[in-house]
Parts: sequence; structure tokens; C-alpha cells
Amino acid sequence: MKLLVLLFTLLLAPAFAQEFPSAPASATEAQTVEEQQAQQEPPAATSPQTPSQADRSAIQVKPGGQVIKDKDLWEKTGYFHPFVRMPKYILSDQKNIWLAPFHTAKKDIKYWVIFGAATGALIATDKWTVKQLPNSASQVRLGNYTSNIGAAYSLVPLSAGFYFLGTAAKSDRFRETGLLGFETLIDTTIINTVIKAATHRARPLESNGEGHFWDSKGSVMNASFPSGHAINTFALASVFAHQYRNWPVRIIAYGLATTVVGARVSARRHFPGDVVAGAAMGWFIGDYVYGKRHNDELDKPSISQRVLDHVHFGFAVR
Repeated sequence: MKLLVLLFTLLLAPAFAQEFPSAPASATEAQTVEEQQAQQEPPAATSPQTPSQADRSAIQVKPGGQVIKDKDLWEKTGYFHPFVRMPKYILSDQKNIWLAPFHTAKKDIKYWVIFGAATGALIATDKWTVKQLPNSASQVRLGNYTSNIGAAYSLVPLSAGFYFLGTAAKSDRFRETGLLGFETLIDTTIINTVIKAATHRARPLESNGEGHFWDSKGSVMNASFPSGHAINTFALASVFAHQYRNWPVRIIAYGLATTVVGARVSARRHFPGDVVAGAAMGWFIGDYVYGKRHNDELDKPSISQRVLDHVHFGFAVR
């Protein structure tokens, strides 16, 4: 497992040249520099942040209880203790996620407006959009087959594998990834179920195929809006992309999630509005859980990573 992480590090490893200002050539130049600095406004007082704290999530999240605490590390006790804290964390997550729109800063309201308008536009055009596909038997069959990537029986074992293999391999970062995945999937399942129950939208092959709300003939869990596959896969992709911040992982994670989203529409199980809304909500939830539960201590580089920091590979990722 450490080899896999090391491989990702080697793939990403950019060569950053750190530039330092040269010393003033004379006392007069030094005085000029001091005068220029004195004229600048003093920076606002902020608490020192490590790089991981500064970019721990795209949204502003106040860090909370961590899924992996110091007493849970592999060289200590507490392999199963993190699961005891999870119900309390889930309750806190649900409260904060549902109330998030009411605590949004004024400068961020535009994002809710954009998201709402985009979702509304897709829903309004859904019945026309799905008719533009061939909708052949082979298309539906391929879509259903590909959808298995985003099914619960694929994502839950993935999270479990990271936690238990991480425990066996003594990798706390793998263990944390598994726990973040568990918490995220529970959060998305609860939110998805509540919204499905409230909207009860018909799937493309139900009723008259126009996706009316409160028109589904199946159970609450079988309603069309939002897509459970989309919300779950994008939530987990968000966790992985934040946990392993390099382009190969992000391409794989979001690539697979996007494949699942397309497959659900191709299989005629969802409308475009269902999968786009689910993907956006999933990304938000994954971003939130990572920002809330990530342990910054796990970002400290290993010995191999510190060695790699001094190696120049001759290329850079911009």
C-alpha cells in the first residue's frame, strides 16, 4: 500500500524552484526597500496555517472531531474505536449540511443561485434530452453494466478495504481514507433518501416518461431524484481527490464518477437533472466531511517523501 502511495507521489512530483529575493546592493537601496515596505499596509492578523489546513477543502469548514485521532494510530490501540465515534459525527454532519444554505456568506450565495438555476434548467429540459439518445437495447445494457461501479456493493467494500488493509499495512492515511469514505457514504445515503421521499420523481421508464415529481410508482428508495449512484460516487471521489492531492488520483476518481453518471442516463434509470444534482451534492458532502474530519498530522511527509522533495525530475505540473 505504501508502494502505491509512493507511486502516486512519483507521478505527481513537480519540480518547484523556490525563489529568494537577492540582498540589496547598497545601503541606499536597502533604505528604499524599507521605505516601500513601511508604506505597505500590514497584513491582517491570521493564525498560522499549514499547507494542508489552508487547502483542506474548497468550502469554509471549521475542523471538528477527527476520524483518526492520535490514540487510534496503528502503533497504538484503538483499531475499532473510531467506529464508536461515527454516530455522533453523522448527527453533527446532518445538522450542518442541512443548515448550510442558511449559513452561507453573502459572497457565496451566487453559487447556490447558479446551482439552483442549472438544476432547474436541466429538469425543465430532461424529457427532451433523453429522447435525443438512441435508447437502444445495447445502450441500456451497457449503461446498466457500467453502473455497477457506483453501486453500494462496490463503494462500501472499497472503503472497508482501505481501512482494514491500511490497518494491516500500518498506513494511517489509508485507514483514514476508509473511515472518511464510510462517514461520507452514510451522510449521502441519509440525504439522498430524504430528498427522494420529498420529491418522489418518476424515472424515465415510469409513468409517461416525462419525469414528473410525486409520480413515481415505486418505493421511496426507487425514486429518480437525485441519483443515488451519482451522489455516492462523486462524494467518494471528492474524498479521494482531497486526501491524495495529485492529478493521477483526481483523474481516476472523477473519471470513474463521471462514467457512472453517464451510465445512469444511458441505462435510462435517471434523467440528466437527477445525476447532475446528485453529483454536485455528492461533491459538496465529500468536501465537507474531509474538511471536518481530516487529521492534519497525517500530512507530515514520510522519510521517502522528504527524500523525494530534494529530487528534481525535470518536469512540472502547472
